[in-house]
Amino acid sequence: MINHFADTFGVAKIGIGVVHLPALPGSPDFSGGLTPVVERAVAEAALLQKAGFDGLIIENYGDLPFFKAKVGPETVAAMTVAVREVRRSVEIPVGVNVLRNDYEAALAIAAACRCEFIRVNILVGAFVTPEGVIEGEPARVLRERRRVGPDIKVFADVMVKHAGPLAATSIVDDALDAAERGKADCLIVTGPRTGSPPTGEDLKAVGAGLEEAGLSVPVVVGSGITPSNAEALLKLSNGVIVGSYIRKHGRAGEEIDFERALEIGNIKKEGTG
Repeated sequence: MINHFADTFGVAKIGIGVVHLPALPGSPDFSGGLTPVVERAVAEAALLQKAGFDGLIIENYGDLPFFKAKVGPETVAAMTVAVREVRRSVEIPVGVNVLRNDYEAALAIAAACRCEFIRVNILVGAFVTPEGVIEGEPARVLRERRRVGPDIKVFADVMVKHAGPLAATSIVDDALDAAERGKADCLIVTGPRTGSPPTGEDLKAVGAGLEEAGLSVPVVVGSGITPSNAEALLKLSNGVIVGSYIRKHGRAGEEIDFERALEIGNIKKEGTG
């Protein structure tokens, strides 16, 4: 297997934990204090590193409902503070995802905080989402990356969760478009909703489609990882991104449960050597 992630993560198959930021300034559920938000993010990042994860990604998950494309400057400012402090506190690679699809903000934060990657939920195509119709802008994403942070890797979702394509397409075609036309550095395959895993059939189909097209782009699982399926899904992919199971009661948005995080970290370590 090609070691796609050697330069960034130092391993062939990655395990990335997600830091869900509580509500930030300007969002409906903001508590009124940024310091507790930052302190929680730093604490959770330390737990993920201790549990054996190879990297982490920070999301403004508490900002529901999300803007579909552009967040406000207050969100960018708050996330930059949180990401900067996390970046200072851990040795593993850090990524940024500004929900729902603000790649400009994600790149700006990542560049300012010297992060290694961003996640773009919709890089190519057009999708109907709870936030409205979102169109991918790969030309703008890559040109903005070239401008602010050429070394930042773009992790792009394929048939992203909580969304449906505006035009009929398949998961394989979407993956090929993201890899060929979107020039994604890594593809993320998810289930239909947060906490739902993708099917083995979808992972196999995406892998086969990329191989047939001669494309060497890693594929990671982006949702629904649990101790019962982690080993099997790792065999079908180049790694996993885990957000829900590692939290209290396995619920997205709750605080990190170290024992749950350690379960996944150990499975990943044992399954990949």
